[in-house]
Formats: sequence, structure tokens, C-alpha cells
Amino acid sequence: MPTLIKKLTPDGLNDVDYSASSLSDAAQYEPGDGIYTVANTFNTYDTLKLDAHFDRMEDSARRADIALNLDRQRVRDALRQMIDEATYGDVRFRVTVSKADPDMYWLTIEPFSPPSQDIIQNGVRCITAANSARHNAEAKTTDWMHNRKALADAMPDGIYDTFLLDVDGNMLEGLGANFYAIMGDELRTAGEGVLKGISQQIVYEVAPDIIPVRKEAVHVDEIPNFSEAFLTSSSRGIIPVVEIDGIPVGGGKVGAITKQLRQAYSAWMDEHLEPL
Repeated sequence: MPTLIKKLTPDGLNDVDYSASSLSDAAQYEPGDGIYTVANTFNTYDTLKLDAHFDRMEDSARRADIALNLDRQRVRDALRQMIDEATYGDVRFRVTVSKADPDMYWLTIEPFSPPSQDIIQNGVRCITAANSARHNAEAKTTDWMHNRKALADAMPDGIYDTFLLDVDGNMLEGLGANFYAIMGDELRTAGEGVLKGISQQIVYEVAPDIIPVRKEAVHVDEIPNFSEAFLTSSSRGIIPVVEIDGIPVGGGKVGAITKQLRQAYSAWMDEHLEPL
């Protein structure tokens, strides 16, 4: 099914003069000087923490010096209209705003399918990229949406994501996800130099009942000491990681604590879905 793309202007929703096969494909047509967020719907019209996405858009705009005056209800109404038009059911959507025209929104939606059971049950393989930390990492800016393509294109077959390292080798985040490692009796994740994820907010709520959380990055040299690892994003929730740079994590199997966290995350999500 084709991706549905519209521009929301003060005059309403308008068609664009291009087409794309996915959100990723559509990114090439969107401005490189803006900010954005990506989320998805459940039960066609339900969302999870959409206001938190909007909060982060406003924060990103301040960090990127963009004069954003976000009309949240207008964006919600436009997305709902597009969902009705597309008839995809559940969708994954992106809202993009440019610095040059902060009163206009690019709205892009595609059909959404949750991660496969194979990924959830067996985990994924990932790699790291040296000295790849993002500039102004706490802002979700479109220049990163464009720049990360080179790292994504360089991933070998069978690799799910690339984790960014700072100059000292600390493991920061994925190309579009937060990263976590369980080492000793702690859940570790970078507290600085990364985008503050919306799904990460949920992890911070549910994890302390299962394992202590330490907001400090692990080092790439510590990978052999990880008992478990996972990544999170809004559209995927918790994705187990069973190998990094060819080094098995937890014997190459999804760990018990990751499974517990997934269950707690899913329960929290079910209780907090809200209408678009």
C-alpha cells in the first residue's frame, strides 16, 4: 500500500507533489533543517503518550531555534482525517516541521505492523559504530534523519541496528532507539548525550520494580560482561538484543529480565492507550 503524505497548512490538508513507498523513503523529500517525531496507532485510532511526543517536538524546536507554535489538536484532527482516508487500520506516522516554515506540518502515514514474534522470542543482532555520537543529540532533528542513512545502508545482512559510540567508546543509542544493557544487578542506559525516548519514559516507570536503573552509559569493551541487552522505540517497544559486534549477549538468548520488562511494558501500555 502506498504511503499517504499531506502538508497541513493554515488552509488545511493539501496533497504533495511526490510519492513514496514508506516513511523512510519519504524522508528524502522533507526539509533537513527541521524537527520531527514518529509514533503509531493501536486499534486504528488509539495512541500512546502522544502529548509526550508533542512535548519533545517543542523541546527539540527550542534546541534547534525553531519558532514552533504547535497546534496539537489541529495535528490530531488532521492525522485522524488521513487515517480515515487511507483505511490502513493501524498506522505509523511522522510529523515534521521545518525551520523555514514552522506553521506547516508534513504528515506522513504508512501501515503499521508490530515486531514479529521471531524478533521478540529470539532477539536481534546489532553492531556498533565508533565515534558516531550525534551533535545536539537531545533534539530530534531532521538532519539526523537524513545523516543516519549512511550508517543504516552500511549494516551487513542480518544486522538489526547500529549503536552509536562517543569518542571514548561509550555506548549511547541506536539509529532510532535507546539502548540498554543489564550488567551485574543493574539496568544501564546512557543518561546524557542521547535523545530522551518516549518509550524510555515507560521503561523508567516499570523497570524499578524489576531491576535498579542506572542512567550511565556502558563501554563497548564491557559487551562480554552483559547478561542481557535490549533497545526501545515508540513503534517497537522493547526489542531484545542477543549479539553485538559478533559477541553473544546472555549466551545468545533472550534473558529473563528482558522478558519481565516486556510484560510490564505491555501491561503499562494497555492501561494508558488514549484516543487520537
